[in-house]
Amino acid sequence: VLVQLPWTEALVNPSLRLGDMQQNKMPLRVSPLVAEMGESKTVQIFSKVSDMKSRGELVNGALCVGQPDFAPPPEVVQATAEAAAKGLTSYTGVTGTLELRTAICSYLSDKKSVQYAPDEVMVACGGKQAIFQAILALCQAGDEVLIPAPFWTSYPDIVKMSGAKPVIVQTLPEAGYALEPATLAASLTSQTRVLIICNPSNPTGNAMNRDQLEALAEVLRKPEYQHVYVMSDEIYERICFDGLQHVSFAALEGMRDRTLTINGFSKAFSMTGYRLGYLAAPAPIIKAATKVQSQITSCACSISQAAGIAALQSDPAYIDGKVVELQAKRNEALSLLLSIPGVTCPKPEGAFYLFPDVSSFFGRSTKAGEVIADANQLCLHLLGEYKVALVPGDAFGADKCVRISYAATLENIQDAITKLGFCLQALV
Repeated sequence: VLVQLPWTEALVNPSLRLGDMQQNKMPLRVSPLVAEMGESKTVQIFSKVSDMKSRGELVNGALCVGQPDFAPPPEVVQATAEAAAKGLTSYTGVTGTLELRTAICSYLSDKKSVQYAPDEVMVACGGKQAIFQAILALCQAGDEVLIPAPFWTSYPDIVKMSGAKPVIVQTLPEAGYALEPATLAASLTSQTRVLIICNPSNPTGNAMNRDQLEALAEVLRKPEYQHVYVMSDEIYERICFDGLQHVSFAALEGMRDRTLTINGFSKAFSMTGYRLGYLAAPAPIIKAATKVQSQITSCACSISQAAGIAALQSDPAYIDGKVVELQAKRNEALSLLLSIPGVTCPKPEGAFYLFPDVSSFFGRSTKAGEVIADANQLCLHLLGEYKVALVPGDAFGADKCVRISYAATLENIQDAITKLGFCLQALV
């Protein structure tokens, strides 16, 4: 008995096209791994903003994306052009050029007091790729990964892709959303493989000081927790306020060989489009993560790597000046927020985010009679009626909040938060 499949019918009847076969409603089978994966809420909101702008609508979307509003250091721009002109356009080694890895080692030694050799550094296409590869290299089914909430949106899905289980650990606004040692101790189990710390934090802006980090390290030094690694996401480490000095978790006693340090060039150096990040960790972990990268993207962009060297060696006065500007923007944004009755928000000491609690307005209605049940509906209403885009907190594991990025012009900050106030006060 011959069974005729759609593609064999197409061979017999050339007039039958792919579109005709698609009309048969043949279901597309998507891998369960992808089917269960969430789409980034920040990407969804940004896409809505782009669609509205393409229709000619005036939308303030400056506060929904975690991207600096200033240019990279001049040295970076110059190095980018020079690298292209010199023909530095070929593949590099998968781990990155020796020159960049050596520069990263020097930076971590000089600025973070942590010593690494070049074979303990892997350069990736952004910090996100470095996180993915490190988790994939270390974790498997049966492992648990502790993720303090509020968290960066991609952590849970990255963990799930490794087969491990993301365990969400709640933090409190009264503590500035910092993970506390008692909470950590209560969450650790024999299955815990990795603790993820984002310091300073996206989305809260919380920046833990040395004493707070040391209290967490004290818990992890206990004999029963020697099996736990720490992934310290330090992508915002140059952006700290009020005199706070950032401390790398790997610099704490006994933590260097148990820490996977994630860093990169997107935030402080404003090089988001260069897609350049790195992982610093013990050599066996780097070797495993590099094996993953060799089957995905191979090396990071050669021109970006040349620019990364220039960034690390650039005059620090440029970035320091931008941090001063960001602190002033934080102060303005926080003042405007706290002037809205019913809104609460801890004062962040790093990154460029505010994470206000707006739950006192849930259950109220718009003038059209729509009930605002949660932050997601609030953000959709704010975007639709007031043309301001913010990201709802459920994307970060905190459904009472919204995220505000103040890496924008003062004009956009004032416009967006003023309209948020109008929107909230108009609810009945």
